[in-house]
Amino acid sequence: MLGLTAAGALLSLIDTPYPALAPLQNLPTLVIVAALWLALRRWPLPNSAVLCIALFMALHTIGGRYIYSYVPYERWLAALGLPSVDHAFGLPRNSWDRLVHFSFGALWAWPIACWLSRHRGVSLGLATYIAVEFVLAGSAIYEIFEWQLTVVMAGPDAEAYNGQQGDIWDPQKDMALAGLGAVAAALWLRLRCYFQLSSQV
Repeated sequence: MLGLTAAGALLSLIDTPYPALAPLQNLPTLVIVAALWLALRRWPLPNSAVLCIALFMALHTIGGRYIYSYVPYERWLAALGLPSVDHAFGLPRNSWDRLVHFSFGALWAWPIACWLSRHRGVSLGLATYIAVEFVLAGSAIYEIFEWQLTVVMAGPDAEAYNGQQGDIWDPQKDMALAGLGAVAAALWLRLRCYFQLSSQV
């Protein structure tokens, strides 16, 4: 799964519509995948947890190829004969970045909680709580990194890279969506645990 993720990140850079900025998004993905591969050799996780990570990285890779603001998901939906998401929900902007921030919380909560429970002996309840806190902290750190990176970039490149699309509250909304995704995943984990215990009684 990690190999496919790395291959996807490399392939996304071929004939990208934004060759000046796409590598800034997706080359770090290769570093993250390599670090995860080394970490999983020492601290293995179930396939479901690795799949969550790979799925998140795939969503990020698509966003990186189109520098997030221009992911043509509406065109893809139309080609499949599916209705417009933007029209259905009244979305005034390209919302791929919103999906990926939500997915960060929803898809990383289980791997983090699983790692804490399996390799650090933390109870599942506490591990789930820490996973939510990790997502909130990780989101804040990323937004600070994005801000600092765009400070040193040229104005148009900075705007294109951070995908703000004219929304001054973009960082806060991104962090809120990541937190919402993590809370949703935490609730699902607790409900799954509850029903599993109930079925054993």
